[in-house]
Amino acid sequence: MRAGTLADLSAPLMALRLLAAEFSHLPAPRVGVSPLYPERLELTFHDDFAGFEAWREALSIAPESVVHRVQCDGQTGVLNVHVTFAGADLELTGYGKIPAAGPVPTGAGALS
Repeated sequence: MRAGTLADLSAPLMALRLLAAEFSHLPAPRVGVSPLYPERLELTFHDDFAGFEAWREALSIAPESVVHRVQCDGQTGVLNVHVTFAGADLELTGYGKIPAAGPVPTGAGALS
């Protein structure tokens, strides 16, 4: 595999520049750009669904386009969506704790 050049990453880097200019007031994500996926810009929020939601709303991403899943530990929720922004594949990901279910009171499911 040929090592890419910085120019190969121009689409996600330009998208990042535009996002930083337009949405500088939003929570700071972990930012990822890689020559493995030269068209992709990754914005990731760890333990912060609120940051994910702020960016989703700012980018006018429909809630129904977000994929939700639970990681194998059953305690971590993942929200993920891909959109095109300024010619880049923007991947927005949020991770958050799933609250432990409390005990079910006796008779909570009983029919009357």
